[in-house]
Amino acid sequence: MADLAKLVDELSSLSVLEAAELSKMLEEKWGVSAAAPVAMAAAPAAGGGAAAAAPVEEQTEFTVILAAGGDKKINVIKEIRTITGLGLKEAKDLVEGAPKTVKEGVSKDEAEKIRKVLEENGAKVEVK
Repeated sequence: MADLAKLVDELSSLSVLEAAELSKMLEEKWGVSAAAPVAMAAAPAAGGGAAAAAPVEEQTEFTVILAAGGDKKINVIKEIRTITGLGLKEAKDLVEGAPKTVKEGVSKDEAEKIRKVLEENGAKVEVK
């Protein structure tokens, strides 16, 4: 069990970009997606007996969605590669296939930074 505790400590020290890359690697290796468990875990919290305003105030994870690539598609593709760590083809497919999710489960600050960078390059972005 000591190895598992060490693994948890190491995973806790990952940056958001490193965690996203790890998630992508695990998805490719085992053919599973981390998005479904996150969504299922969030559903019971929202369905609690708290007032309707409480879940909105407590939202700590946001999803950044690319609504449209815009006029400067090449710049947007470059930024998507930087943000997500995707390869050129994958980033191009994401931009051309908009609306698509760029990142899930990010903090409000990081979501705003991503939105700002993409919008500065002509993209239309939604944060949910």
